[in-house]
Amino acid sequence: MELRENPGIIGLGASVPQHRLTNRDLERMVETTDEWITQRTGIKERRVLKEGEDPTLLGVEAARKALASAGVGLDELDLVITAANVQLMPVPGSSALILDELQRRLQEAEPLDVAFFDLIAGCTGFVYALEVARQMFLGGYRRILVIGLEALSRFINWEERETCVLFGDGAGAVIVGPVRGDRGILASYLGGDSSGWPLLRVEAGGTKLPASEETVAAGLHYLKMEGRGVFEEAVKMMERASLLALEQAGLTVEEVDWFVPHQANLRIIKAFARRLGIPQEKVLVNIDRYGNTSTASIPLALDEALRDNRLREGDLVVLTGFGAGVTYGANVIRW
Repeated sequence: MELRENPGIIGLGASVPQHRLTNRDLERMVETTDEWITQRTGIKERRVLKEGEDPTLLGVEAARKALASAGVGLDELDLVITAANVQLMPVPGSSALILDELQRRLQEAEPLDVAFFDLIAGCTGFVYALEVARQMFLGGYRRILVIGLEALSRFINWEERETCVLFGDGAGAVIVGPVRGDRGILASYLGGDSSGWPLLRVEAGGTKLPASEETVAAGLHYLKMEGRGVFEEAVKMMERASLLALEQAGLTVEEVDWFVPHQANLRIIKAFARRLGIPQEKVLVNIDRYGNTSTASIPLALDEALRDNRLREGDLVVLTGFGAGVTYGANVIRW
C-alpha cells in the first residue's frame, strides 16, 4: 500500500547580518545597561543591518539555503510566500524583489513562472504562512517557499530604550513539500484579537498617514509598543494556540519533543513554559544572540536546532507565536 504524501518542511535556511550590536554597544547609545537589558529581555546581542545594506539579500540567502537543503531547484517552486511586518517597498511586495534577485544569483536563464505574495500578520506571520502553505499544498501546490524576513531596526527610535534594545534583523526560510508516513504539518490553530492593535504599531507610512515632513517630525514612523500589555497577552495567546493545535492533532503537551516560541522576550518564553508545565529543556531559545527578529525568529531557531542535531527526524514540534494586530497561532509538526 502506497503511503500518502503530506505537506511537511523538507528544507531550511537562515541568514542574519554580519554586524553584532551588543548590550555594551547600546550603553554608549542610550541610557541603559547590560544588566537592565538582560534581566528584562534575556538579550545579550542582536544582528542589525548597517546603513546602505539591502535587507532583500537576507531573504535571498535564507531562500537559497532552504532550496539547497531541500534539493529543490528554483524552477520547481509553485509558490512563494513572504511574511514580514514591513515590506521592502510599499509596492510591489517583498516576494517579487526576493525572487528577482534569487533568479539572478542562481543564474536562471529562463524567466520564472511562479505564484507569489506577501503575508502580514505581525510576528505571527511565519506561523500563519506555514498554515497557508499547508492548505495550498492540499490544493495542489507541491513545493512552496515560505520566508520570514525582518529589518525592524530600520523602524526603531534609537533614543527610546524600551524598543531599541529588543529588535534584530534576519531571515529564515523553509520549503514545504511532500513527506510520507506520519510526518509533516499535522495541524494549526490561527487566532486573533483586533482590539489589541494599539499594542504594537507603526502609525505613519501607509495610506492612512502617508509619509510627510509632519509625520517624520512627529516620529510616527517609529515602532511603538505597550510592553506590559504585550507581555500579558502573549503568554496566554501562545498557550491557547498551542493547546488547541495539539487538540486538533489528537496529541498532548507531554508528547511534544520541542516547543519553538516566537523569540520576543525570555521572560515571556519562560512564563509560557510554566503555564504549559513543560521543562525549559524542551524549549528552543536563541533570543540572547539575535534579539526579537519577528517573523524570522521561529525559522532561525529551527535552522539552528537542525544544524546542531538537536532536531531529529520523528520529533514532534510545536511552533507558536503572537504579533501585531494582535495575531497569534501555532503549528504542530512531525519532523
